Amino acid sequence: MSKFSFKLFCIEKYADKKAIPSNDVYKLFERSGILQMLDEDYEILHGHGFDYVLCDIEKILENRQ
Repeated sequence: MSKFSFKLFCIEKYADKKAIPSNDVYKLFERSGILQMLDEDYEILHGHGFDYVLCDIEKILENRQ
């Protein structure tokens, strides 16, 4: 899976889980640095299950609010 596909997958799965539009999730991920984190930590994260990645995303978002 490419970095782009991985980020898109994370956006779509988070949007589905939270029942919000994916374009809103993209904006949230961009503002909060999640997209950068997904890009920088791709090698580590893409091998983990989505639940693990989602947990990391949720922790980061909680800490930044």
